[in-house]
Amino acid sequence: MRVLVAEDERMIADAVVAGLRAETMTADVAYTGAAALTLLAAGDYDVLVLDRDLPGVHGDEICRAVAGSVRVLMLTALGGVPDRIAGLALGADDYLPKPFVFAELVARVRALGRRSGPADPPVLRRGDLSLDSAHRQVFRAGRYVPLARKEYGVLAVLLRARGGVVSAEELLEKVWDEQTDPFTNTVRTTMMKLRRKLGEPAVIETVPGVGYRLL
Repeated sequence: MRVLVAEDERMIADAVVAGLRAETMTADVAYTGAAALTLLAAGDYDVLVLDRDLPGVHGDEICRAVAGSVRVLMLTALGGVPDRIAGLALGADDYLPKPFVFAELVARVRALGRRSGPADPPVLRRGDLSLDSAHRQVFRAGRYVPLARKEYGVLAVLLRARGGVVSAEELLEKVWDEQTDPFTNTVRTTMMKLRRKLGEPAVIETVPGVGYRLL
C-alpha cells in the first residue's frame, strides 16, 4: 500500500510516516499543499492522509482536486461535527481529529486501502510459500521464515503478481519511498537476502533486463 502524508507539523508528519513504514506500508511525506499536489501528480497512491489546514494550497482544495482518484483520510484539529460533515462533503473518505491514537490511524488507513482496489486474501500462497498478511508472517513448507520489512514487502509484491514479472522500478515504487535513488542497487541487495532466507530450491527467478518473478 502506498500512502502520502500531507502534514505541515513536521514532528507529527515524520512520526506518522515512520509508523506507517513500520507497518510495511510505503509512505511519503509532504509538508506543504504544493508539495502534496506535486507528489500526487507523480505517484500512484492508495491513501492520502491529509491535514486540512496546510500552508500554501489549503487541504480543502487538495481534497476537491483528488477526490475519487485516491482515498482521503483527513487528519485535523478541527474535530467538531460540523467540521467533519464539511470535510466529508468535500470528498474525504474518512475523518480523524487530532489528537489521535496511532493504532486507530493505521486501522483507518488499512480500511481505506482495501477500498482502493481488490482486497488481498488473508494468506497469499504460491507453491510451498505462504504469507499471512494479518500477522506479517512468512512460511515455506511449514517453516517460519523471519524477514526484514523490505524483504517482506518485496515478497508480498511478487506473490500478488501471481507468477508475473515485476520490474526493479515497480518494486522501488511499491516497497520503498519516493526519495529512494532509482539507480540504487538496494533492490538487488534485498533480493539476494530474501533468496538466501527462503532457501533451496530457489523460488525467485531473475528475468534478465526485465525483473523478477516467483516460480
